[in-house]
Amino acid sequence: MSVVADTAVLVEQRGAVRALVLNRPRQRNALSPALVNALTDALAAAEHDPATGAVLITGAGPSFCAGADLRHLLALAEAGESPVPFLRTVSDLTRRIELSPLPVVAVLHGHAVAGGLEIALACDAVLAESGTLIGDGHIRNHLVPGAGSAVRIRRKLGESLGRWLGLSGEFLPAERLVPTGWLHAVVEPGRGAAEGLRAANVLAEAANPAQAALKRLFAELDEHAPVEEGLARELAAFDRHWSSHDVPRELRRFLTRRSTPGGNP
Repeated sequence: MSVVADTAVLVEQRGAVRALVLNRPRQRNALSPALVNALTDALAAAEHDPATGAVLITGAGPSFCAGADLRHLLALAEAGESPVPFLRTVSDLTRRIELSPLPVVAVLHGHAVAGGLEIALACDAVLAESGTLIGDGHIRNHLVPGAGSAVRIRRKLGESLGRWLGLSGEFLPAERLVPTGWLHAVVEPGRGAAEGLRAANVLAEAANPAQAALKRLFAELDEHAPVEEGLARELAAFDRHWSSHDVPRELRRFLTRRSTPGGNP
């Protein structure tokens, strides 16, 4: 494994598959600028490696990804800065995954919520370990999505369930999402990485210029409004909401509850 222990993303080449591991386990892989930049750079490096035919994204520790680092959002608010530039980097990352010439597989475990879900929604194939809690979650913290959930969740999960997850903030076990067709498979706990690697190898074995062209065509033939336009509108909605409501107050309440014994995880 060509990594340093404290890097935000661990990188390992497994044959034709480039495995990328989100590596902030103590923070449930919450998205920080360092993690987002590292994941973007690692994806770009994989794309420029002719020996790589597919990418696998997993998470270290108890969860795949719990969303944006709320403490970072609060730090921006306390410094008088908007979180929109940071969220734009996350939004750009999800679009890069979607448009990458390489097929990208995500394996979810523990929690995949908010920004974690947004990354998964941009991937070509998604597997989840049994019992993984999946949801949008932004509403729980008085937030509007900012990295693609509003654009992709109804298209990927269906109109009814997509609206429900977005508007309720509810987390559902992976098994409940199987009928949507979005999840490639639900596997036994502890088997996610192995099964994800198997799926990524299938895609890597089919890698050729036609595969990359077809993936790009899928993105271009999106039946809804152009994705870039939707992502821009989503960030604009986030900005309007953040500017007109005391969202940092609600984030502080959430973080205080979570750090109190008996509070929310």
